[in-house]
Parts: sequence; C-alpha cells; structure tokens
Amino acid sequence: MTGSQSNQTRRSVLQSLAAAALGPGLSRVAASAAGTKPNLVFFLGEGARPDESSLAGNRLLHTPHIDRIGREGVVFNNGFCTNALCAPARASILTGLYSHTSGALDNGRNKLPSGAPLVSDLLRENGYEVAFLGKSHVQGALTDRYWDYYFGFRGQADYFKPRITEGVNGKYGEERQYNDYVDDLLTRKAVEWLSQPHAKPFCLFLWFYAPHAPFFRPLRMVNDFNGAPIPKPRSFDEYLSGYRGKPKSVVDALNKVGTQFFLPDQVRSLEELVKNHYCGIQSNDEDMAQVFNVLEQKGMMDDTAILWSSDHGFFLGEHRFYDKRLMYEPSIRIPFMLRYPKRIKPGTIRNEMVLNLDLTPTLLDLAGIPVPSTMQGRSVMPLIEKSGAPWRKDWLYEYYEFPGYENVKPCRGVRTERYKYIHYYLEPQEFELYDLQIDPDELNNLYGDPHYASLSGQLAARLRELRAETGDQPV
Repeated sequence: MTGSQSNQTRRSVLQSLAAAALGPGLSRVAASAAGTKPNLVFFLGEGARPDESSLAGNRLLHTPHIDRIGREGVVFNNGFCTNALCAPARASILTGLYSHTSGALDNGRNKLPSGAPLVSDLLRENGYEVAFLGKSHVQGALTDRYWDYYFGFRGQADYFKPRITEGVNGKYGEERQYNDYVDDLLTRKAVEWLSQPHAKPFCLFLWFYAPHAPFFRPLRMVNDFNGAPIPKPRSFDEYLSGYRGKPKSVVDALNKVGTQFFLPDQVRSLEELVKNHYCGIQSNDEDMAQVFNVLEQKGMMDDTAILWSSDHGFFLGEHRFYDKRLMYEPSIRIPFMLRYPKRIKPGTIRNEMVLNLDLTPTLLDLAGIPVPSTMQGRSVMPLIEKSGAPWRKDWLYEYYEFPGYENVKPCRGVRTERYKYIHYYLEPQEFELYDLQIDPDELNNLYGDPHYASLSGQLAARLRELRAETGDQPV
C-alpha cells in the first residue's frame, strides 16, 4: 500500500468517527435516558501500577479510596495500555483509537485528530456538563475543545509553582503561576466545581500529575516510608549477565536505575525510586478522598460511576528499568477499576484483557450513548453484566518514539493470554518471545529456540493480522 493510500485509510476512519458522533441517533438515545444517567468521575494516574494499592496486596501502601473503588465495584486484573508513553496513551483514552489511527504517535507527535470526537465531546453533546483538570499532554492541552470547566497545563508541570490555564464555558483566561503543590491545587479546584449546583449530569476528568519524574513529594510526605525495606525485583540483577538472550535493543535502552543520564537525582537508587512513586500514589488516594467527600455530602455517591486507571504502567526496577516504553509487563499494565453499584456488583473480579482503548466506550455505555462503530475499543460493561460475553484473546502493542533521550527503539508486538511476541522493526530487526505462564518475569527469551519456531511464526502472522484489522498499514 502506498503512503497516500495509507493516509486515505486513516482519514476515512476519522471521517466515519465524526459522522457517527454527530448522527441523529445519539441525541434520541440520550433524550430517552434523561434523568437516569449517572454522573461520571474519571481519575487518571500518571504511571500508576495495578499492584500499587493495599487492595492488590501491597503491604507498604495505604490506599483506602482506591481500594474502595475496587472493593465496591469491579477490578480488572489484566488492564493494559497499547502504547506505554504519556501523550499517545492519553490520546487513545480520549478517542478510543490506536496511536496509528489517531496520529498521536509519541510525545512530540501529539496532536489529536481534528476529525475525531473526544469522549468529552460526545458526553457534552448528549446532555453532560464536562470538566477537565490536570495533565493531558496533547498539543494545545485540550483548550481547542469546549469544557464547562477547565483547569489544566501544557506539557509537564512544576510541582510547587505550576503554570495553569483556567477556563469556564469554553472560554479561557491567561496562563498564570500558582504557588501550591500541583495535585493539591487541581483537587481543590475540582472540589469547588463539584460543590456548585449542577442542572445536568456531569463528567469530571481529574487527571493527576504525581508521581511523574522528576518527582517531588508533598511536604507532608517527606518522611513517609522511612526505614521500610524495599526488596529487589527478581529480574533486577539481569543486567549482571549482560541481559543474556535479550536483543541489543533492550541492552542499549538508557532508562535504567542508576544510569539514567538526564535525571540522575531521581533514579540513583531503587529504594528512592520506589518510595517516591509510592508517595505519589498515596497523594492520588488522598485527593480522591476529597472528591468522595463532596459526592457523599451531596448524596451522589451511588449515582456516580467512578473510574480509576492510568496512562501507562511503570518500571520499579524490573530488569533494572525505570520509566516505561518497553513492552514488558510492568510498563504496559494499568489499573482498571470501576465503581457504580446500580450496574456493578461489589467485589466483582474479571480476568479478561482490557485496554485503555476501552475506557472511552465504557464511559459512553454508562452514559447511555451509542459507541461509534469506528472506535477501536469496546465497553467493558458486557463482561460485567453478561455471562460468557465474547471478548478479545489478543491485542496489538505499538511504540514509536525514537531517537529519544531514553534510546528505546520502536517496536510492535502481540500479547495473548499466555504469550508475548515483540518485534523491534528497525534494521537490524530483533525479536523477543515469552511464555508468561512459566516465565512471568520475562527472563527467558524464547525467540530463536527451535522448539518455539512454529509459535514464533504464528504470532508473527497474528501481528500482521492485527495491524491489518486496526488499519495500521506499512509505511
């Protein structure tokens, strides 16, 4: 396929999305559901991991409000992102599209497609008030869209002197500097907005900044976790063998604890990295508490669907890595919890593989809004409400940012319920293959082993199929 044909394919998908979003059927369904729609609160973490909660068995963290979402709702044990990098992951969440479809490929190429609606657009067009507070990391920081309330920043934030733009009813003021801890400030503004009267159902996007590096703790947490031992991951010392059996693409990646050249003070030791990250997650949990308090005071708690997830996962020393990007499990796994007692039985646990692409369709489903057929994610509600609902058995991963300061080479891969196949497609091409059932730490690369030649071929073919199914054409 030529480059022009590939671009035409992507344009046709985006045009179909726009047409589906504006079709007359949406408003009719919305009207019929008037008065029964839940409020929506979407908490998004910055590199939060699914094992970073006391509910998940973490013995150091104290996260009663994250725990409450999962305990009184559903926990998906196998949540994943399709591109483990901030801007493309957030673009996928907002649009329900793969990076190769939206065109938001990496942190530099981070413009949202003009022809595709965001989940907030669809909600607002169907009777919701929408508010966004926090980090979006997309070009323009979402100020090209209408928000009933907006309080966000471009790119990254300064933890103690953030520069933030505020907007009301689609009109935005000048960016100004605040002298406050950024997530405390975001949460205070969210609470102020929630406390106002709302004639319509609302959707609040509160997308935290902590614990993005270089991370600085809130002053109230400077002594947290003092003296607590941090065990090394089983794979931490893999580097001592020179990553035997791993491709050069892994060996040459620079996002390693103790060697990261651009943020040496943040990653000089495993203990410092983990404890700082935990403080960020506990800060998220404290901020959730303030939102919960408002919902409880207004009698809205059980009329509100509350979602907790993250843009991507995060290495905390696995394979000696820090940050994300690579297709290993700590990088691609995300928390995925949802509480809404009117449709979700407390204590529900699901093990199907759900993706960040599914977050937007799920919010639309909860709001009674048809999901445009061209969105590439699916609502997870059928998994919760219908026994034996059909679901995906594998999915496509993609990563594009290169060259860059962490020197992680572009790759694509396929993740099945048991296996993982990774293709570093720049020359010289390299590959990885893991049996996650017997090797959950991804220590033994099976690619090139004659016993696994047939499986490698099958997964390579499936990767090509997934690319074709999702409109990812060779360029």
